Amino acid sequence: MHAPEVVVIHEDDVATESWDGIVSWKTLLSADRTPTAGLTVGVASIAPGAAVDGALHHHEPHEIYFVISGDGLVHLDGSEHPIAPGTSVFIPGGTHHFIRNTGDSELRLLYAFDVDSFDEVAYEFPEHWEP
Repeated sequence: MHAPEVVVIHEDDVATESWDGIVSWKTLLSADRTPTAGLTVGVASIAPGAAVDGALHHHEPHEIYFVISGDGLVHLDGSEHPIAPGTSVFIPGGTHHFIRNTGDSELRLLYAFDVDSFDEVAYEFPEHWEP
């Protein structure tokens, strides 16, 4: 493990990752990629009309979302909440959740986990669920 350092990074300098055409993301700060600790931070994008089948998940680390652009619904343990630019969402560890883009443009959000590295986030998906 390395000592944390000051890091300044732009999302254009980070590779895009994606999952099943539902969401793409860029992990900006993560101890496995940057000399940082305590937080993992990135930017995610969900295209308009992107399928969400299978997106419901949970994980042990707490997570936050901050909506940068677009409109959607965040599903949290069976309840839905509208989200729009400026919305912050705190997701306690273990909460079943996913986001649906309900708008006509890309939904972009900042996400953060309370772990050193993204590889510490073990996503778990239920076998069956109804969106």
